[in-house]
Amino acid sequence: MKVIDLLKHRGDSFSAQHSEFMQWMSPTLKEYWGDFMNRTQNSHFFAWVRDHHKPAVNEPDIQIEVPVEKPIVLKPEAQAVFNELSEQIGEVIHTGDWMNVSQERIDQFGQVTEDMQWIHTDPSKAETDSPFKTTIAHGFLTLSLLPKLTDSVDPENSQFPTAKMVVNLGLNQVRFPYPVKSGNNVRAKSTLLKVTPIKKGLEIEREIKVEIEGIRRPGCVVVSVIQLHF
Repeated sequence: MKVIDLLKHRGDSFSAQHSEFMQWMSPTLKEYWGDFMNRTQNSHFFAWVRDHHKPAVNEPDIQIEVPVEKPIVLKPEAQAVFNELSEQIGEVIHTGDWMNVSQERIDQFGQVTEDMQWIHTDPSKAETDSPFKTTIAHGFLTLSLLPKLTDSVDPENSQFPTAKMVVNLGLNQVRFPYPVKSGNNVRAKSTLLKVTPIKKGLEIEREIKVEIEGIRRPGCVVVSVIQLHF
């Protein structure tokens, strides 16, 4: 299509939409709209816009100042962690110890959350009716183990020992690719995705995979967001 034909097609389309739009306007609005369209079609339009933004006579010219954010200055201990982590983007920065997910643990979680479905808590029925031939852990049970699996709550084995406090901001994404069966051992492996300076310290994004011993597929994959306060 030639340029001139394209412009003509666009103009015809706009005219049709403009006529339909005008039908819905009130008489007063039509008058203002007509005045506006007339201005846009003559050479005085841009001058009118320019004059519209000028202050009136004896009216002060108010300048709006956009606040400039001050650069974040990290404490020395925070800067040291930032420098270290910046070189580890995309790398595995932590692999936890294996933990056993016993039937007792599954039952206790079911009682606390009032989720006592037989696929979790009835081994006999699960053996005959479940495709897994055994009970499986709640997905949220696996999720709730992340603080322990990532050593986030162990002061004797902290991943970030110089931080005064680790704050959990939440999860950007959660998936349960494979069920964790009763009696399985699991562990978490954390890959660093991003580290950002903030006023109180650092914000860190990690991909955490909960591995199941002897199984290729993970039981859980999340993108975790935490803050380190120094």
